[in-house]
This record gives sequence, structure tokens and C-alpha cells, in this order.
Amino acid sequence: MFMEENQRHYRALELDKILKLLAEETACDDAAELALQLVPSVSLSEVQRLLNETDEAHTLMARFGAPSFSGLKNVTNSLSRAEAGGTLNMPELLRIAGVLRTLRGIVEWRSKSAGVKSGLDWRFDSLMPNKYLEDRIYNAILSEEEMADSASPQLASIRRKIRSASSRAREQLDKMIRSPVYQKYLQDPIVTMRGGRFVVPVKAECRGEVPGLVHDTSSSGATVFVEPMGVVEANNQVKVLLSEEQAEIERILAELSAETGNFARGTISGYQAAVELNLIFAKANLGYKMKASMPIVNEKGKIFLKKARHPLIPADKVVPTDIELGMGFDTLVITGPNTGGKTVSLKTIGLLTLMAMCGFLIPVADNSQISIFRQVLADIGDEQSIEQSLSTFSAHMTNIIKIIEQANETSLILLDELGAGTDPIEGAALAMSILEALRQKGAKIAATTHYAELKVYALQTSGVENACCEFDVTTLRPTYRLLIGVPGRSNAFAISLRLGMPEDIVDRSKELVSSENTRFEDVVQSLETSRQSLEAERSGAEQARLEAARAQASAQAVLDSVQAQADKEMEKARRQAAELVARTRGQIDALLNEMEELKKQHNKTLSAEQKAKLKAGMRTLEETADPIHEKEDGEYVLPRPLKIGDTVLIYDIDKQATVLQIPDSDSGNVLVQAGIIQSRIPLSNLRLVNEKKEKAPRRTVTRNVTGRAQAKVTTEVDLRGQMTEEAILNVDRFIDSAMLTGVEQLTIIHGKGTGALRAAVQQHLKHHPNVKSFRLGVYGEGEAGVTIVELK
Repeated sequence: MFMEENQRHYRALELDKILKLLAEETACDDAAELALQLVPSVSLSEVQRLLNETDEAHTLMARFGAPSFSGLKNVTNSLSRAEAGGTLNMPELLRIAGVLRTLRGIVEWRSKSAGVKSGLDWRFDSLMPNKYLEDRIYNAILSEEEMADSASPQLASIRRKIRSASSRAREQLDKMIRSPVYQKYLQDPIVTMRGGRFVVPVKAECRGEVPGLVHDTSSSGATVFVEPMGVVEANNQVKVLLSEEQAEIERILAELSAETGNFARGTISGYQAAVELNLIFAKANLGYKMKASMPIVNEKGKIFLKKARHPLIPADKVVPTDIELGMGFDTLVITGPNTGGKTVSLKTIGLLTLMAMCGFLIPVADNSQISIFRQVLADIGDEQSIEQSLSTFSAHMTNIIKIIEQANETSLILLDELGAGTDPIEGAALAMSILEALRQKGAKIAATTHYAELKVYALQTSGVENACCEFDVTTLRPTYRLLIGVPGRSNAFAISLRLGMPEDIVDRSKELVSSENTRFEDVVQSLETSRQSLEAERSGAEQARLEAARAQASAQAVLDSVQAQADKEMEKARRQAAELVARTRGQIDALLNEMEELKKQHNKTLSAEQKAKLKAGMRTLEETADPIHEKEDGEYVLPRPLKIGDTVLIYDIDKQATVLQIPDSDSGNVLVQAGIIQSRIPLSNLRLVNEKKEKAPRRTVTRNVTGRAQAKVTTEVDLRGQMTEEAILNVDRFIDSAMLTGVEQLTIIHGKGTGALRAAVQQHLKHHPNVKSFRLGVYGEGEAGVTIVELK
């Protein structure tokens, strides 16, 4: 009884229609039956497992396509009979072979993606295909009615004998029908069969002219079918051989059945695993058609659906909307005019909750949250005519009474048109009492209503929040967007005016409305105006934030470039220092050798010329070893005034620079740039450099570079499980390798997850000098779990 009651609530939320759609995605009757019998799970761990399995299947399908389950048929009874020693017929054996072939196809499909680990692998390991038995059956049986000659050597021998005996009988009969003696007695010159024996059609009046056995007579009696005595023996032999053939076929079937029975348990368990996999992949395929994603699941009653879409509304008509419940409030009161989408919003909350509890991916944006409830109770029904209002009210109250009895803190309760069908004042009071009673039991509640009193109740009561479905008075059409925190307006006056109602009638209607209600409507209008203004401001702020983020990224890129240039200059300085040390060491060695040579000379005293030469060498050595010059004793005078673009020497550090600005009149400092550094240098510290310089000899550096022919070609890198910094380094290495090997298109696998890794990778790709363009994958490539990169 309790199960039937739950099913009634599920039907009200149209879960049965989703299950029918799922059944249509399956490939076998048993999987379709499992789909129709799905029941929402109330265990968080079980729901998480079901969702993970569906998501794993969705990921595998996106990368490798879907496996084929088309050959699955329920052969459990046949296998059990074979295991018990029974003999199966040819159609049963062919169906078993078809199941084995399907199991083998699924395993081979999974082996193509063996490098990708999946939570479904234990199910694939349970399939247990049997290539030996599959080939054994297909080699022996050609169709449901024909056994192959190769089924056994004895069967092939018997059939050769049958063909030989039949050929002898036909030859004798062919001679008879061509003989002029017998042709006049035959109704037609043909050979036919009656009762498995070859006969000829003889005219009834000539029966005595053709000796033999009569096997049949035509319906008119004008023809008798006679087996001539000359072929009786050959026909007897064919008859005996046909009996032997049938006995051999029975023996082969019994042998095949016995072998099948030996593998019955494994085949049955493999079939059951395949049926369950078929159901999981059907869920994944339905999720792909709905453009669904896996929600974050909790059991605390928190629902936060981003861009939720009702799965039964056509994709070109459904309007995505954000829905929240159980985060800052436990009760949501949805108000507004008819046909505005209130009931659709209510059903969307309940249906998506039930779908997630069944293991479906749901049509929402990434990072949406859904809660598990032990009970999802709904009172949703179309409004009936005025004549049936009493029965409508009674039916609603009966349902709500049962809901109040069952409700507790683990319940999600959805009430459509609460309190409708009776006096408005009494209905509104009753609706508020019902909400209070359900809230006291700790349930999460979403209700739709027309009553203004409930709008006020939601405004004044903590934990209760207003919502409405947006309505465009200009076009007289609902937008179907759910606005949390804004009570709905009736818009009756505005709609009536737009439809052509005389203005004086509408004005009189406004006078008749109570002043309290008018003030309330004015407040609601003010709230709506404020909401639209804030929404516009939020959109502008979001745009500004995006621009700021882009500016920050650009600044970071410039900083990185400056840092790289600084590192390059430091490396250059280290290299120059090393060359200076080597050059100085060489000069020292030359001076030492020269001094040693002088000592060896006979005259131990040095001439003035030799002393001057040694002193000059020492001065050169000191100047070379210390590139930082002391200021000259005399005042240096520039040969001409400096101009922008002149090359100058910063004398005290022996560094060349380029003039960017002429000297200041006040300080006399000159703005110059040395490498990546700009600084202001006193004019007295600058020396004009002669532009004519000897061209430095070109240095030759030999490196071992892997050529394209030897480079290992790879077009895919997997970043899942890596930290952002590590992933960016691996992407750079991957792109460098691809540029070396000449690859133009790459696949970066980052998975879906929270989206942080994907965002970091794509932000890095935007500024990579070798990247021409990039995009998310499409169906068959990995969708949002991969990024496809095109190189320059």
C-alpha cells in the first residue's frame, strides 16, 4: 500500500514518462523492464554510486562511442534446461550464440579504451564471453531450420549418400519421362515427390500401362502419382538415409546442448551483467540527449539548481531557470498568474530530485546541488471546471491530509494551487495553517498559490520565501523564469488594458480594490523595478569583473615577459663575466711567460723599454679585469649635444644604453634605457659611443636536437589529478614536443570536475605564442572534459 502511494506521487511528477523514455533507449526487453521498474533510492551512498556509474558511461560514450547491446535476448530458461540435461533446438542454440557474440563485442569495445580506467570495469569483467561455444554453434547451425554439413563427419557422409541415391532415382525417372513409350501415358513430363518419394504424374485412364505404386491422386481424379517399380529400391534407400540424417542431427543437438549446459552459469551471469550495463548506458545516452550533467548530492535538504530545464518540455521551448530551496529558507511560495510556469517550476523541483535518486544525470548546469529525500510527496492536479470545484477541493484536501500524516524532516512536499477551490478568505487561511503544520514537522516545502495573503505571510515569516514566474506585460506572455525573493503580481489590470478593455472599467476596478491590497501591489511593483535595476547593475559589474580579470592577465603576462628578459640579461652578464675571467687569466699567463723568458736571458737587468712594456701590460690587465671605471681627473666634454636615439656609454659601470629623452634643464639627468632597465643618469657620467663598430665574430654552437623523424609523436595529454602549476608545465612541454614533431591539433584531457583545471588551462592557452585557437570537445571527443588545441 505504501509503495502504491509513492507511485501515485511519482506519477504526479511524471517520473513514469522519464522511465518510458529510458526504456526506449535500451536494446533488450529485460533492460527495458528494469528501466520501467526503477525506484528512487533513499541512500546517499547508493545514489552517489548510481550517478557515478552513469557519469562514467557518459564519459566513455563521449570519447569512444556507445557499445552495441543489440543481440541481447533472454536465454536463461534455455540455458537452465541445457544445464539440467535437456536438448535444445536450433533456434534456441542460435539465440545463445547471439548473446555470446554480443558479450564478446562489448568486451572488445572496452578493450579499445583499456588505457582509461573506469568504475564500470568490474561490470565489464563479469561479462564472460565464450568464443569457443559461440563458434561451435555457428559452425554447426546455418539457420533456425538447417544444420550445416560440417556439423559432424557422419552427417556429411549421410548427406552425400542421400544425394547419390536421389541422383540415381532421378536419372531413371528422367529417362522414363523422355521415353516416347511412356510420354503418351504421362499427364506432364515432370518428376515430383509425394511422401518423400520420387513419382511421375500418370493419366488415370493409363494407370495400368505404368507398373508401380500409386502414392497420391489429384483433386480432380484425372491424375495419379505413380512410383515406378524401377525406382522403388532407390527411394527406399533415400528414405532410410533421411531417417539416419535426422537421428544424427538430434545427436549433434544433444551434444551442443550438453556443451552449452556446461557454461550455463557463466553465460547467465554475463547476460545479467550486460543487461545492467545496457541500462546504465541508456541512462547516459538519455542524459546526453537532455544535455544533462551530474549534480552534487547531499542529504541535508539543500537544493540549488542552476539553469534547470524540465526534461519533458521540448528543447526549443523550455526556458532554463535557477531554483533554490533549503539553503536560506525551508519553504518557497510561488505566486503569479495562470500559464506563467508555476506548476512547471514545481514539477521541475520534484522530477529532477527523483531522477537524481534514480541515478539519472539531470538537465542543469555544472555544480548544481540536489538533495536526497526519503519521501517526495506531491499534490499536483489540473484545475477543473466550476461545476466540479467541490470535488476538486475535496480531492486536494484528501491528498493533503495524507501528506500531513506522512511528512517529516526527510520529506520534500510539493503543493500546487494550495487552498484553491473554495472561498478565498477561508482558502488562504487554510493554506497558511497547512504550511505552518508542515514546517513544524521539518519538511522542505514548495507551494504555488493565487492568494495575496500568502505573499504577505512569506514576507513576514522567517524561513519562508516568495517567488514568482516572470511575466512580460508588453507581450502578454510569461517568460517562465523563476524569480526567488520576489512575490508575483496578478497583472490582471495591465493585461485587460492590453487586450482592449475600456480604461474607465479598469479604473473603476482599481477603485474597488482595497487600499491595503493596492499598497501591497505598489510595494511589489517597487520590488520588481528594484530587481530589474539590480540585475542590470549586476550584469554591468560582471562585465567589469571580466574586463578587470583580462587586464590583470595582460599585466601578469607583461610582468612575466619582463622577468624573463631580466633573467636573460642576468645570464648574459654571467657569461660575460666568465669570458672576462678567462681573458684575464690568459693575459696573466702571457705576462708570466714573458717574465720567465726575460729571467732566462744572460743579462739579468731589464732595459727601460722592457720595463715600460711590462708596465703597459699590467695596466691593460687591470683595466680588463675591472670594467667599472673611476671618474676621470679631467672634465669630459661631449663632442656634440645628445639626441634621442644616440648610443652612449654609462662610464662608471661600462654599460651601453640608448638615449630616450634629452637632458633635463633642471637636474641635467638624461633618461636612458640599458637592456630592459630605464633610468636617469647624470650627463657627466655618459660618453658618446662611436657608431662604427667591428662586427663581432659569429660564434658557432653545436647542440643535439631531436629531429621530427626521431621525435615521438603524441597528440593527447592527460592532466586529470594534477595540480594547476604542474598541469601548466606539462601543457607547455606537450606543446613544445608537438611543435617539434609538426603536429597541428592536440587534445588536452582535464576532465569536468569543478572546472578549475579546465579554466586554468584555457586561460594559459589564450596567451601561448604557439596556440592558434582552442575549443571544448564535441560528442565523440570528450565534450567538456577535453580541450582541442590548434597550433600555429
